[in-house]
Amino acid sequence: MDRPAAGAERMVPREASRWASADLRFERHGGGPDGHVGRWTSAPGAFAPWTLEAGAFRLELRPTTSGEVGCYPEHAAVWAVVASAVAAGRTRVLNLFAHTGGTTLAAASAGATVTHVDAARTAVAWARRNAALSGLTGAPVRWIVDDAAAFTARESRRGRAYDVVVLDPPAYGHGSGARRWHLAADLPALLASCRELGEGSAAPLLIVTSHSAALSAEELAELVLHAWRGAARVRPAATLLRLATADGRGLEAGTMIVARP
Repeated sequence: MDRPAAGAERMVPREASRWASADLRFERHGGGPDGHVGRWTSAPGAFAPWTLEAGAFRLELRPTTSGEVGCYPEHAAVWAVVASAVAAGRTRVLNLFAHTGGTTLAAASAGATVTHVDAARTAVAWARRNAALSGLTGAPVRWIVDDAAAFTARESRRGRAYDVVVLDPPAYGHGSGARRWHLAADLPALLASCRELGEGSAAPLLIVTSHSAALSAEELAELVLHAWRGAARVRPAATLLRLATADGRGLEAGTMIVARP
């Protein structure tokens, strides 16, 4: 599969013959704030869904009109942190902007009770298919179609508590009720709501990922510190998400912030 990646724009491709014979190719031609407008070309039959084995669970992949295929492989780092947290006893997990459910399934596979929230009904349906593919149909997962900010605000008013809150917010987006999402403007309030949801946990954990060039790792960590300044001894740790090749080259793919008191 050949598709654009901002982090690869200045890299020199290797093995040109393999790139030329890709089964799927996405040609982007701009449009919209995130540039996800374009078209796929493919070899015969390549538009059919295929299955990715992702450790303890499976994901159905297929090309979408935005150029995505249903998985961010760099999130394997997130899945590992979540699974470790659940194994350590943090079993109530909230997954916001949950997309096709990789983090939800990582948590459920480890034994967590998960609340999965995404504003796109099609994404939630896709995540539920992934749960079925993974043998997790009966796992304790609440599947919620809702705006992340509106949902967390309601959960806070209800006095709900979570041990782990995971966010993978886009740079721009549209929530339910014609709400618009802008990362820099709207993330601080959402982080504050997430802090409130963690106050009922003995050891709350916040995991935030960002793939936007508009926010550096330092800026994202500072936003977390500001939102969680009321929590005792919050220690945000930043990790650069990275895809590595067999010969040691790497593609930078965003930032993960892990914060715990």
